[in-house]
Amino acid sequence: MIEEEMIVCRCEGVTFKELNETAAKHKCSARELKLRTRAAMGYCGGRTCRTLVDKCAHNVTGEEQKEITLKYQPPIRPVYFGELGGGQHD
Repeated sequence: MIEEEMIVCRCEGVTFKELNETAAKHKCSARELKLRTRAAMGYCGGRTCRTLVDKCAHNVTGEEQKEITLKYQPPIRPVYFGELGGGQHD
């Protein structure tokens, strides 16, 4: 099914199927699901996938979310592409 092949976490390449199977097998909380699959642990820190990771865990456990379980952690400081490539920036 196409939905199962959908990549939820682009940074770590975690699929919707992998999230659901892991959550069902281990009865994971959102935090445990994150640790087991590495979803939301990539470069973006979960900005794009953390809500779906929370939802997958909730669908299996049935526990209501009372607080945000996966935090978003932005980079410490901006990095310019010129610095990465060795060029100059203004």
